[in-house]
Amino acid sequence: MDSADLCASVIAVPPLCRKVDRAIDIGENRKLISHLENGGVRTLLYGGNANLYNMAVSEYAQLLEILEAETGEETIVIPSVGPFFGNITDQAEILKHSSFPAVMVLPVMFPAKPEGVASAVRHFVEKSGIRVVLYIKDEAYISPELAGALVKDGVISWVKYAIVRETPLRDDYLRALLDQVDPAMVVSGIGEQPAIVHLRDFGLGSFTSGCVCIAPSESMRMLAAIKEGDFDGAEKIRVKFADLENLRNAHGPIPVLHHAVGLAGIADTGTQLPLMADLDKEVMEPIRKAAGALMKCAGL
Repeated sequence: MDSADLCASVIAVPPLCRKVDRAIDIGENRKLISHLENGGVRTLLYGGNANLYNMAVSEYAQLLEILEAETGEETIVIPSVGPFFGNITDQAEILKHSSFPAVMVLPVMFPAKPEGVASAVRHFVEKSGIRVVLYIKDEAYISPELAGALVKDGVISWVKYAIVRETPLRDDYLRALLDQVDPAMVVSGIGEQPAIVHLRDFGLGSFTSGCVCIAPSESMRMLAAIKEGDFDGAEKIRVKFADLENLRNAHGPIPVLHHAVGLAGIADTGTQLPLMADLDKEVMEPIRKAAGALMKCAGL
């Protein structure tokens, strides 16, 4: 992937639909993918929201087959590996002869050290032949200097930056990272909330989103407004996502999005894998209302 690919679409991070017996549900995933593609989204990243952290390596090949088969010719799909080194190694072997343009390494904080993270990334690329999406969620995960060295050596496709700040504009780590890495290959990785600041003030290339799965056309309109310099227009769109994003902040981004897609009638996301669990019933109605209101804003 190059900077033109990154800038062309919001990068959707969808949940993975499963049946009651926890098997991957091909038909329901097809519905969700079609919903995103019909809304203009052309890049799908399967990672945390799909709970690949807890996926068995034994079903990984099936996942890759489904993602390749169910997405359109113009859609870029990026799977994830990890988070632990054993998974990374086994999945690299499975991916060796695939056509995916990049693969994200899921981050883990323990047991891990920044130098070990860099070593694992290099090992994956050497074994699979596929460049990595470096996912930075914590300052202690990897240093800007180590990230820059990985980019310089050509093993990184792009960087997903997702360290949450109370004030996104005040981010010394991000500024240090951008001293090492071209901002055009760094993507804001925390949804619509900080995207305007990250793209306008730091020059990042695009943003990832989970809530784009509910209203893809609205999220795409927001990206277009930012690129056109219409930041007031982008802000008006951003606030439409706030209620659902606030629920994700309060009750967990993965389970809230998982239920929101199902409650909105987009696709039946089914049963979550352990170690995750379904949310309490009293949370479901607020999620339903927030997802429904967001869909209504998009005319869906």
